[in-house]
Amino acid sequence: MHKVVLEEPHDMAAFRDATRALLAAGIAPDEVMWIAGDEGGLFDALRPRGGAPVTVPAAFVRLAGDVICHSDRERLALLYRLLWRLTHGERELLSVAADPLVHRLLTMQKAILRDIHKAHAFVRFRRVQEEEGERYVAWFEPQHWILDRIAPFFTGRFPSMCWSILTPVGSLHWDGDALAHGPGVPKGEAPPGDALEEWWRTYYRATFNPSRANPRMMQAEMPRRYWRNLPEASLIPELLAEAGARTATMLEAAPTVPRKRISATEPLLALGPDTSATAGGHGLDVGENTTIARLRAEAADCTRCDLYKYATQTVFGEGPEDARVVMVGEVPGDQEDLQGHPFVGPAGKLLDRAMQEAGIDRGEVYVTNAVKHFKFERRGKKRIHKTPERPEIEACMWWLDRELAVLKPKLVVALGGTAGRTIFGRPVKVLSERGRITEDSRGFSVLLTVHPSMILRIPDEDGKRQAFADLVRDLRKAA
Repeated sequence: MHKVVLEEPHDMAAFRDATRALLAAGIAPDEVMWIAGDEGGLFDALRPRGGAPVTVPAAFVRLAGDVICHSDRERLALLYRLLWRLTHGERELLSVAADPLVHRLLTMQKAILRDIHKAHAFVRFRRVQEEEGERYVAWFEPQHWILDRIAPFFTGRFPSMCWSILTPVGSLHWDGDALAHGPGVPKGEAPPGDALEEWWRTYYRATFNPSRANPRMMQAEMPRRYWRNLPEASLIPELLAEAGARTATMLEAAPTVPRKRISATEPLLALGPDTSATAGGHGLDVGENTTIARLRAEAADCTRCDLYKYATQTVFGEGPEDARVVMVGEVPGDQEDLQGHPFVGPAGKLLDRAMQEAGIDRGEVYVTNAVKHFKFERRGKKRIHKTPERPEIEACMWWLDRELAVLKPKLVVALGGTAGRTIFGRPVKVLSERGRITEDSRGFSVLLTVHPSMILRIPDEDGKRQAFADLVRDLRKAA
């Protein structure tokens, strides 16, 4: 029996190194005992390293990145058994959902995603005054090792606030600049309630809708084990008891005209049978009151595709509403997702430099993306960009069409294949079609060129300099 230890129970990089070594040595799953952290006590365990990289389906990488965070002690053994089968003749195994091993691992993955979702929804901060200043502290009891997975959400949501999230298995501490990990903390060391909680209870009571009270559904979305840590939970029995009487009062009240609210899943703009003459020839009647600010506010709650479940936030376009040039990229990157602004990461900085050399003022250009939520896969602690798929592009095309209808630009610059496909409505060959200016039936011209991130991926410096010069040449046509 080969005993393999991972010092950290959810260290994906260490698990990858170990499995490569095991596969290279031809060691079958039944011959391996996995030990993570202090799960298995003290063993004379091996720490295999090395081994050639193994080609596996991308779905396995995503699955393993989630399942390794599960609290099930068998998770490592199950993942290695799946990997062994994938590399020994069952390449399409992940598509067989009825397979007991695949089914069990997919169930574990869903549990991880649900635990992350609950952390996002049910972490409640309390204000604490320290010698260094004000800090917000929250206590949470996750079922799995998800601290690393939830950290980007909270650093992005509260970037300027000093906060700590305490759990029995570890803690996160943010000082507004750097994130630190700490040991687990017993609940007794968590701070008591404060005025912030009283304000939240007042808000919860005011917004509680008795006519929609469904205790069974409430407990499905907010399991009872979270109640003891939620300030509003103490109000739930009282509000449910009052629900019947409050609903009757609502029904007896005189009717009022509701304020119209437009949902992100409903058409915001009127699409008539003849759209060619609306919105100045841009194909959509956006109405006099529609602005980019209004679209941005609506898009913040967009659920048109599943990317919103994993991204930190919607990253909408930015720039002046009278911009004559609109630049459309592919999808927000890691930094864009955290900061909430388009083209602020490495690719955005390169685009800024290219525009400057081409004679384009970034302040006069509207920049956006074809897809508004970050799509990625995890590799250890990093989030690696992934190209959006056709359904995601088509779902988000709804927002880009409306941006263009409001802006009425003279020129749209499509940066890369995804942007080109979105604008032209067909797959494009960027390298052979780039640099041409074509007319669009919606009343603007289109210039196709490469996405700046493509230049960043070129390994040799000479090739990178040439690609940058070619991008500047294309952008000079836009200028």
